[in-house]
Amino acid sequence: MKQDSTRNIAYTVDCEDYVHVVKFNPFESGDACSLIAYGGNNYVVVGSCRFQEEDAEVEGMQYKTLKTFQHGIRVDAIAWSPETRLDALPPQIRFCTAASDRKLRLFTSDLQDKNEFKSNGSKWFNTLPFFFPFFFFFFYFRVWDLEGNEKAHFVLRSPGMSVCWHPEEAFKLMVAEKNGTIRFYDLITQQAILSLECEQTPLMSADWCLKNTLKIGAVAGSDWLIWDITRSSYPQDKRPVHVDRARLFRWSRVNENLFATTGYPGKTTTQLLVHHLGHPQVNFLVQLLTGIASVRSGLTWHRTLPLCAVGGDHKIFFWVTEM
Repeated sequence: MKQDSTRNIAYTVDCEDYVHVVKFNPFESGDACSLIAYGGNNYVVVGSCRFQEEDAEVEGMQYKTLKTFQHGIRVDAIAWSPETRLDALPPQIRFCTAASDRKLRLFTSDLQDKNEFKSNGSKWFNTLPFFFPFFFFFFYFRVWDLEGNEKAHFVLRSPGMSVCWHPEEAFKLMVAEKNGTIRFYDLITQQAILSLECEQTPLMSADWCLKNTLKIGAVAGSDWLIWDITRSSYPQDKRPVHVDRARLFRWSRVNENLFATTGYPGKTTTQLLVHHLGHPQVNFLVQLLTGIASVRSGLTWHRTLPLCAVGGDHKIFFWVTEM
């Protein structure tokens, strides 16, 4: 695929190990800096960052490690709690991790003396949503509260790959399955209320657009796909994107036309691609930039900037794009 433009990595953060997952805090934390967490083979690091794109007094990027948490095993997913606050007395950091031993771990810290850790035992999962008390795994989707009490249970027809909460309605969520089906559930009635179809497999990742809740995006096979859920259960647009198969899809949090995809980790040509649906290119070729790096896993967007990050070999890579 022809590239419209290529941009260099804007910023990097050096890390002690491979970064398997990286996640910006999507919630307001009461501080001018943004929180970011990343996980390696046996630890999780929470840091704060500030960029020149949001603060004229910053030159480039300012990063500070706030706390390193021993994890004991590779970190596969991180989900922030909205209870995380830096303006509280004392401050509170709270997040959940999923690991290769099929356990969830809940961390709570005041960044000083209080450091609590809980594990829920063995559960099989593929991913975590942004609000950690709820998640799905393998051929089931289950909902628990923080005390470990199961609140809902849905049977899936194939492995679950992504789950997203409705940005405005907390009891509605989306579950994407590997067989190419995306279903929407109402947790109050505990019923499926809508479904979408990819018409191709394997579906590897899907996301619900924060800025326009009628838009759903996903990657399946080597393509990205976009739905308007009011128009059809089939995608209205799709494009080939990664030759070696696509792995992740994430919408920007500040623009409904901006999203990013990654290729499959481990490939020598693995790429981060950022796309804009409004780009005035022939045949609507929407690829804006390509960052070539040793992308391993994780793809996350800044809460208020058109800036995304991925994990790599002993580094986190940051890219800045236009709105």
